[in-house]
Amino acid sequence: MKDILFSTMGRSIIIYILAIFLTRLMGRKLISQMTFFDFVMGVSMGAIIANAIVGQHFTVVSAVTALISVTILTIMTAYLHIKSFRIRKMVNSEPVTLVENGTIVEENMKNIRLTIDELMMKLREKNTFNLADVEFAIMETDGELSVLQKADKQPLTPHHMNIKTTTSGLMKDIIIDGNIMDENLSAAGLSKKWLTAQLKSQNIKDASEVFYAGIDSDKKLVISRRNKNSKEYHGKYGIE
Repeated sequence: MKDILFSTMGRSIIIYILAIFLTRLMGRKLISQMTFFDFVMGVSMGAIIANAIVGQHFTVVSAVTALISVTILTIMTAYLHIKSFRIRKMVNSEPVTLVENGTIVEENMKNIRLTIDELMMKLREKNTFNLADVEFAIMETDGELSVLQKADKQPLTPHHMNIKTTTSGLMKDIIIDGNIMDENLSAAGLSKKWLTAQLKSQNIKDASEVFYAGIDSDKKLVISRRNKNSKEYHGKYGIE
């Protein structure tokens, strides 16, 4: 019994570390953005890992060989996917137009087996509640619906009113969980002396009192202090 437990633990550790390394090689992609190809690769990797851990007749060598083989195939397919339009079309198909100028393209709906209810739900998820407001609705290869509203239904922007705007830029993390991010501070062209002065101006003696602090492109420091009373708060209307 002990031999089986230790064997399973050892196999689990080896396969787990190898799987993390190989998935890093294959590149990152959000689950919500997975295509059919990504899904098949994920299922294949999962099946191999499961068999490698609990399958008594599936040796570690076999598991490692299978995982490396799938990884190589995935990387090769991804490379060809980038280089060849035909392979890209074969693996991921193409985006499909479901609504054109306020009219549902019935044939395309049948081809991808999507019901009217599902289409309307996806439109509502994009804050579009009236089919007549839609110029184009396109089902992407990852299952997401892209919606272009008609020109007179699109929200007003500063561009429409010829108003000049400035870019806000990305916020740099300066303090995380009480620790100063020296690289980010230097990249922003600031010093610890400047940071200390900013903290003191808000009655903060040390960075350890800060849970998070970030700085925007205008050198404005945004601070979230540590909650001294680690008390759990519940939303007034049931929102956690």
